[in-house]
Amino acid sequence: MKEYDFVVIGSGIAGLSFALKAAKHGSVAVITKRKGSDTNTAWAQGGIACVTSDEDSFELHVRDTLEAGAGLCDEAVVRTIVTEGPERIRELVELGLQFDEREISGHRELDLGKEGGHSKRRVLHVQDVTGKEIENTLLRELGRQSHVELMENHMAVDLITAAKLGFAAEDRCLGVYVLNEKTGEVETIRSDRIVLATGGCGKVYLYTTNPDVATGDGVAMAWRAGVEISNMEFIQFHPTCLFHPLAKSFLISEAVRGEGGILRNNRGEDFMKRYDVRGSLAPRDIVARAIDAEIKRSGTKCVFLDVTHRSPEFIQERFPHIYQTCLRFGIDMSKQAIPVVPAAHYQCGGIKTDVNGAASLQGLYAIGEVACTGLHGANRLASNSLLEGLVVAHRAAAAAVRTRRGSKHNVPLPEWKSGNVQDVDELVVIYHNWDEIRRLMWDYVGIVRTDKRLQRASARLRNLQREIREFYWNFKVSVDLLELRNLAAVAALIVDSALCRKESRGLHYTLDHPGRDDRQFKSATVLSRD
Repeated sequence: MKEYDFVVIGSGIAGLSFALKAAKHGSVAVITKRKGSDTNTAWAQGGIACVTSDEDSFELHVRDTLEAGAGLCDEAVVRTIVTEGPERIRELVELGLQFDEREISGHRELDLGKEGGHSKRRVLHVQDVTGKEIENTLLRELGRQSHVELMENHMAVDLITAAKLGFAAEDRCLGVYVLNEKTGEVETIRSDRIVLATGGCGKVYLYTTNPDVATGDGVAMAWRAGVEISNMEFIQFHPTCLFHPLAKSFLISEAVRGEGGILRNNRGEDFMKRYDVRGSLAPRDIVARAIDAEIKRSGTKCVFLDVTHRSPEFIQERFPHIYQTCLRFGIDMSKQAIPVVPAAHYQCGGIKTDVNGAASLQGLYAIGEVACTGLHGANRLASNSLLEGLVVAHRAAAAAVRTRRGSKHNVPLPEWKSGNVQDVDELVVIYHNWDEIRRLMWDYVGIVRTDKRLQRASARLRNLQREIREFYWNFKVSVDLLELRNLAAVAALIVDSALCRKESRGLHYTLDHPGRDDRQFKSATVLSRD
């Protein structure tokens, strides 16, 4: 059995930021189920929204965030994250990250981008590969730390809690079971300060901009441990995913629209003006619904993002990754519009926490996309997520360091017992159920919903969960089986949360309740197993 002062599950911007700060106060294990760089952070193109310009202000950033969140943001949390952002950005720069700059009147200044829902230019970026550069910077710094062990190809199975061991009077985290993917054995790791930084759940949908690792692991683990889960009905669909038969989950950054890109239908019309006065720069929930409506109305398979009015030199310098990727699929975005469709992108709900990342289970923290702090409300403002990851990781590290070790830290933890199980003999069962969940969620729990579709999804998911539970207890655990189990749990949480909200707000839009109801539903949806 291994023991650490802190255990971080996930290696994106939030998890690595926490690990670097906690390492100054004790031993840290960073557990990640693929390579350290296989994260949602590494796929983030746009950048980090942060007030750095004299033309901008904290008040404007707060206002834009609250407006995008459609009445469900926690304003105190929003103010904390917005105002503490500049200091966290400064720390990133001190680690060696260089944000893009431009020359104005003979001096250099940050080249700030503008995205949907923002009233000012405030998005710091490194061309269109911001997330990748942040990930590389943090991993490089992590490699210099002697108190941190990066455990790649290890997947967390379940949290070990005092309640599970019979100490019902004082429930808290005691450790975690982790599958060593190379040996196939489940290891027991002790720590009473566990940090879930596992990212989102995009792979619960058939079409997503997320990498394959985004299977909702943290939310599912927390749910099984009895932790409160909040606002899972609010799944953000990014309006512009590249539409091409050979392209897999490639995002066309909102920054393209921020630099003047216009959404057009198959007749070349700038259709967004019919849906919102802000046109193509409206918040993502509005743009995604508008594209969905336009596609259904016209019977076409996609719409088009047109940035051909900008010079080829500007496009290639500002969006080199997007330009080269599109070119690889035969699309020259400097000469032709890019075919795009919406795709599942970001989980605005998650494990309910405070602004310090503390969950309802003592000793458990959740940071980054896996958490619901109250920043995003019913719809995330573009590029606020990386900012949240930095700020809440910093606050969570400080809170965890202050926390006295639990009184049960000397209790013997039981080793994992597989029992009389066998190796999975038919992987087709796992793949079939995985595919069914993703298609079901796309068809019934997508951008536009109805009560009947949600009820059908709920009934089928209950049956699938029973099948998966039986499979789980009869066969040796594997990454595929664990991910399937987590996907089914998270899908059910999304559906149950959506059924609770009998109104349309932000990212949750239902034809049966098209209006917004502030009298009954101006509060978070909170689910718990109790």
